[in-house]
Amino acid sequence: MIYRSDRYGNQVSQLGFGCMRFTRKGSAIDYEKAEREILLAIERGVNYFDTAYIYSGSEVLLGRVLDENHCRDKVRIATKLPHYMLRSMKAINKTFDEELSRLRTDHIDYYLMHMFTDITEWEKLEKLGIREWIDEHKADGRIGQIGFSYHGDTAMFLRLLDAYDWDFCQIQYNYLDETSQAGREGLMAAAKKNIPVVIMEPLRGGKLVNIPAKAKQLLQESGRDYTPAELGLRWLWDQQEILCVLSGMNSSEMIEENCRIASAMEPGAMDETDRALISGIRKIIREKERVGCTGCRYCMPCPQGVDIPGIFHYWNLMYIEEGKKFSVRFEFARNVGMTKEPAFASRCVGCGLCEQHCPQKLPIRELLKKADKELRPLPYRIGLGIARKYLSR
Repeated sequence: MIYRSDRYGNQVSQLGFGCMRFTRKGSAIDYEKAEREILLAIERGVNYFDTAYIYSGSEVLLGRVLDENHCRDKVRIATKLPHYMLRSMKAINKTFDEELSRLRTDHIDYYLMHMFTDITEWEKLEKLGIREWIDEHKADGRIGQIGFSYHGDTAMFLRLLDAYDWDFCQIQYNYLDETSQAGREGLMAAAKKNIPVVIMEPLRGGKLVNIPAKAKQLLQESGRDYTPAELGLRWLWDQQEILCVLSGMNSSEMIEENCRIASAMEPGAMDETDRALISGIRKIIREKERVGCTGCRYCMPCPQGVDIPGIFHYWNLMYIEEGKKFSVRFEFARNVGMTKEPAFASRCVGCGLCEQHCPQKLPIRELLKKADKELRPLPYRIGLGIARKYLSR
């Protein structure tokens, strides 16, 4: 296993174990299977385990496995505060104590504010006294390092980076999402501030494993002995700005393969042939796109706050990921619709400034209307409205 250094010189395995996708028997996690997989990962050198309060049964299982097998001291635990469920410091304390109990530990190595989409979420926590709370918990050793996980656009991510002296952060990033959400721009901005970045959804929930047949053929003809998963992981580990890549591993075979790759891939190891292969596969995956937006962001910022590249990204995904319109709409609603001022296409006033700057000469105003109709049909608008009212209380 290859290790990378966090902000304080601690060695972190560049492959992390994402604890959200354990195999289940009915509604319960298959404990024996999950235990075997966790112990195999530790044996192969994985020392970063990522869970969260809202991952049903995950914290409890991870805590039990580490406790009963006496290996807590061999790993670093990352878990998350569900701030969107909490309205007081009393509730925050209760939730944190519950997480310690679930995990059977007296400290959390890496603690994250879960699923930020807007800086206002951090500002609400500040008003409750979260800065002082963090200082207290870091001083007494109950929290090692503090960070946040993020789902939103690049501009808001950059603001969050400046809002606090974060020890690390976590973003969704892969070769299909290079210019969406925090994106490469956000990754480089974090690196400039010496904030290590943990990667989630490195293979886009399996989408970059089950690539189109045409892309598989290109991979086979490349002369590289890579699986689609290996290619996606190599692309990430080639970037020295990344601390750790999380994988929701739920089979021994997956653990063995990922650990094999993580034990051989150093930053800067990809060559021009590898990069051309990535580019070719990305192009094939995107053949079904609805709009030829490259994510260059020359159209931004929109004076009305419309997330133009974000909207086009999710509209395209509805067609790239066949049969996944529901999940794409959910992701769109979470990442674009849950900010304080939602960046929906309906905010467009038709000024046309975006079209003046678009290198692709896209009819952006017309395309935004079409995208909005497909991304936000009536039931989704109603559901999102209800969700926004609840979370803004």
